[in-house]
Amino acid sequence: MNTTKTLYETDFNLLLTETVNLLCKGDVGKLDLENLAEEVEDMGNNRKDALESNLIRVLQHLLKWKCQPQKRTNSWKGSITEHSLLLNRAFKKSPSLKPYFEDVFAECYQDARLIAAQETGPDILIFPKVCPFDHGDVLNPQYLPED
Repeated sequence: MNTTKTLYETDFNLLLTETVNLLCKGDVGKLDLENLAEEVEDMGNNRKDALESNLIRVLQHLLKWKCQPQKRTNSWKGSITEHSLLLNRAFKKSPSLKPYFEDVFAECYQDARLIAAQETGPDILIFPKVCPFDHGDVLNPQYLPED
């Protein structure tokens, strides 16, 4: 029989199944606690990464919508709505992510600003250095900035 430590290296999916079974039985002595702790930590980091990705996408398209009204597309509008909804869903599932959202907001805005400039071609200076959107704007899936 494979140990959970061996399964970690050879069959990750089976490891997950075995880990759940051991946890349900309360047989924690057979768990690979070191790798389990690492995987649980990675799960939290993955949620943070997804939050940052969705935040950047919303900000990127809000910026393009605001600063390039002549080039507006339904694709930008759809992206704003989709990623705002995904952010809201993340907060519904994990309310403790909200402070992280606030902590990374400014950094994600700068990333979105750079991406928007690279996608659209104009100099980055067309996009404001300071984010013109507040947190509520980003979390409102129906929000579109005025000209």
